[in-house]
This record gives sequence, C-alpha cells and structure tokens, in this order.
Amino acid sequence: MTRVKKGVNALKTRRNVLRKVKGYRFGRSKKERQANEAIFHAGTYAFAHRKDKKGDFRRLWNVRMSALLKENGFSYSKFISMLKRANIALDRKILADLAQNNPETFKKILESI
Repeated sequence: MTRVKKGVNALKTRRNVLRKVKGYRFGRSKKERQANEAIFHAGTYAFAHRKDKKGDFRRLWNVRMSALLKENGFSYSKFISMLKRANIALDRKILADLAQNNPETFKKILESI
C-alpha cells in the first residue's frame, strides 16, 4: 500500500477551525484542540439561545403593550382575555408594534373590546 501524507488536508482543516475562532480569547484562537472545543461549546450555546430569543421577544412585546395599557387603565392579562372573547386574532408581535408605532390604532382596538 502506498504511503499517504495528510499534510495538505490537515492544514486545510486546521485553517478552517482557526478561522471560525478568530477573535476568541487566549489559547482558543491559536491552539487547535482548544479551538475545536470552543467551536463545540459555541454551537451548543447558539442552539440554546436561538430558542431563548423567542421567549425574550415575547416578554419585550408584553412590556411594550403593558406600558400603553396601563395609561388607559387596563391590565395586560385582562386585555388578552378580552381580545380572545372578542375573537380578535392579532398576535402579540403585531399588537406591540401597534402600541409602539401607532398608538391611535391600538386605542381603537381597546375601544372595540
């Protein structure tokens, strides 16, 4: 069997790994073994935080709506239950956008329920 030298492939793999960790601190940006571990952890955190981001935005929308609702004498929970009873199918993202950018339209929704 012929001898296979893997210098080119090893160098390419190493170069790709170190490119991904550019800007990391200490040995993680220079040493291949530490870089591989850093990439693995970064991927795990990225996956988890993509899921967390959805909840973070939902909380932000609730706060934005709640601010305008308090001015008009409503609580957030009562507002949501009244929306459901009135069969108004607007999600929290749209409602929060209306509360922030078009308060007049949001007040019309309040009047309709």
